[in-house]
Amino acid sequence: MSLVKLKNIRINQGLTCQQVADKVYISKEYYWMLENGKRRLTYELAVKIAKVFNASPDYIFLDNKLTTSEQNQPERLVNKNKGGYL
Repeated sequence: MSLVKLKNIRINQGLTCQQVADKVYISKEYYWMLENGKRRLTYELAVKIAKVFNASPDYIFLDNKLTTSEQNQPERLVNKNKGGYL
């Protein structure tokens, strides 16, 4: 889950932790803990937060380093002793 993206989106939209927390009916402290990885995020709360930013939960919270084709590829393991692939 990409929490850095969540913080960047909030800052870019000019919102404080308090403002986002008020919009999703949680405390500022709880929101801060979510943004900093100190608390776990429920799906329901992810949806509420995404609505505040007019974005999808996937866009905000999923790590988009993998493309669809990469997700369908089997993971290649490296044999570090021989430097080759298994």
